[in-house]
Formats: sequence, structure tokens, C-alpha cells
Amino acid sequence: QVILVESGGGLVQAGGSLRLSCAASGSIFRLNTMGWYRQAPGKQREMVASITSSGGGITNYADSVRGRFTISRDNAKYTVYLQMNSLKPEDTGVYYCNAVPYTGHWGQGTQVTVSS
Repeated sequence: QVILVESGGGLVQAGGSLRLSCAASGSIFRLNTMGWYRQAPGKQREMVASITSSGGGITNYADSVRGRFTISRDNAKYTVYLQMNSLKPEDTGVYYCNAVPYTGHWGQGTQVTVSS
């Protein structure tokens, strides 16, 4: 059974920070690269960050968040995190975690709203 539970979103002013967490089941977490995806209002879901399961956790970021967001994972807790700093209004959206490439299983997501 695939379980993905995202948390940590909220309302924040531009320039602020949030830390998202995603608790995953071992079946999806253990051997997979994990990613954070976001869906802004009226837009398609896009991946903003990813981290491999091995190799010390190789990370990759979308250009729009590079230098502001940091993805990490705790393999013992089956949890992936997204530290978001210097938030901008365009970061607003629902954030999801999933494997990379993503599976058909999605959690409920966590809403991030950045006010200007």
C-alpha cells in the first residue's frame, strides 16, 4: 500500500519560510528518488525538487526555486522534507511528494500561500 502524507504548509508573507514534510510508506520511499511537486492555480503540476535514495542524496531543483529551496530525506523515518526560504507569491500552490518518476498514487497535498 502506498501512503503519502504531506504537511507543513500555511500562509506566509513574501520573504518568509516554511518547512514541508512528507511521510511515505516504505514501499515507495526505500528505493526511489523522491520529489516535491507543486500545482499552482490554473497550472499543471510541476516538479520543483528531487533527491536520490543513494549516493548521499543527489539533489536537483527547478530553476525557479534553486538557491531558495532545499530538499532532504530521512531514510530511517521514510520522510522527505522541503525547506523553503525567501518565498515568493509565485510559489503559491498545493505541494505534493511522490516518487520520481511519479506514481499514480498521490497524497492530499499541503497548501502553501505566499502573500505579497
